[in-house]
Order: sequence, then structure tokens, then C-alpha cells
Amino acid sequence: MSDTLLAPVLFLPHGGGPLPLLGEPSHKPFVDWLSTLAPNLPRPKAILVISAHWETPVPSVTASEDPGIVHDYYGFPEAAYKIEYPVKGSPALSRTVIALLKQQGMLAVQDELRPLDHGVFVPLTLLYPNADIPCVQLSLLDHLNPETHIELGEALRELRKKGVLIIGSGLSFHNLKVFFDRQADGARGEQFDQWLTDTCCAPNHSYAARCERLINWETAPEARYCHPREEHLLPLHVCLGAGGDAPAEHVFSDYMLRQKVSGYLWR
Repeated sequence: MSDTLLAPVLFLPHGGGPLPLLGEPSHKPFVDWLSTLAPNLPRPKAILVISAHWETPVPSVTASEDPGIVHDYYGFPEAAYKIEYPVKGSPALSRTVIALLKQQGMLAVQDELRPLDHGVFVPLTLLYPNADIPCVQLSLLDHLNPETHIELGEALRELRKKGVLIIGSGLSFHNLKVFFDRQADGARGEQFDQWLTDTCCAPNHSYAARCERLINWETAPEARYCHPREEHLLPLHVCLGAGGDAPAEHVFSDYMLRQKVSGYLWR
């Protein structure tokens, strides 16, 4: 990657546990999209993933050269527990992330024991199936403050100049009860999805306005219906901060388990 070309920032809906890798029908549009996305992106030197499935009191970064993976789900077929993704870590990138966060006054720590969770290895299996690009995972903060997560992303912007692809792995809709309710009205989630896409992608919003809207995301239509708890939304806040002034591209839109979900890309 040229030194003058910024690596992109990608927010993706990682799906229901391992279902994207098990052939679940409603995940097929997502699988098809993510499996063909890599040729349309500059090949990164490394990947930093912020997953909805790791929360800590202070920002924590995986630091092992061989982090391994954890099958952090239950109740799925045996094949779900045979999935492997033997990607290498990058202690050097981990140290860089720590340094960037500390420059912004954020206490941050390395974690040499933490394996990569399914919010990392499931989408990366589709995006980079050869597992040949070093990967580091960064935690969410367990206070779930939206403004702090935008600031976290802003602190990481410099990584884009170094060829690091930043991925926010969550879901733009995450209400487990609704996912498994076949009578649930998908129109309610569509209202929030439309608001979210307008917030991230409409060119008439300034960066400050996008931040203000995401900080106050609970005021959006059907916000708490779509996110009874916001851990699957907050990777998007990190992506917004890392993406910078330009609006995002709405690169994925379809239904998972009968609910509308979206993906966004900052170039």
C-alpha cells in the first residue's frame, strides 16, 4: 500500500454467532458480499478489529503472536466448534495502538492471553480466508459510553496511514428476542436502519453532526427496540471516529433473521 493511501475503515454486521459459516440461509447475502469484498479494498498490512464481544474497564489490545481463537458461543452444531482461523497476531501493532491511545490521554493495556472471539474470526474467515494478514483485537469499554468510543476511533486514525484496516464488528440491529420471534415486525428495525444510514452516509451532515447524532443514538426511531444493550452498535462509533470527516459508503444492506442490517465503509 502506498504511504499516501489511507487504509479504509469498515463496519460490518458479523451475523449470529457462527451462522455465516454454517450455511444459514438468511446470512447468504452477507456471506456473498463479504466473500467478494477484499479485491475491492487495498490489501492491508495488518488488521485491527473492534468486536462487540470483548468489554474491559480500560482499552485492552491482544498482544500475542499466536492469539488463537475462542468458540465463544453455545448450542450450535458440532461443525461450529471445529472452525479454525490460524491468523498471526502483531505485538508491534499492539504496542502502536497502546501508544496512540496514550497520546490521547487514554490508559490502555496489552493482553497476551486473550484469544480472538467470533466477532473477529467469523467475518475474517470470509474476508481473508487464508488468514495471512496479522490481526489484533481491541476491546470495547464496559461503561459503553458512546462519546468515548468515538474518541477511541479518533485516536486510531493514524493507523490508516500505516496500512492498517480498521474493522468494527457488530450488528446494526441486535435484539436477540426479536431475532427468534417469527412474528416480529421488521418495519420497526427498518426505521432505525434508515436513521443510521442517514447519519453515517448523508453528505449534508458535518462530522460534528454525525458525532452528535451517534452520541445521542437513543433518541433515534426504535433505538432501544433495536439495541436493548448497545455493545453491538458501539463498534460503529469507533469506526465513525476513525473514518474522519468524509461520509461513509453504504456498502451492505439486507436482512438477517428477518431484520434489516447494514454495513458501512470509509475510504
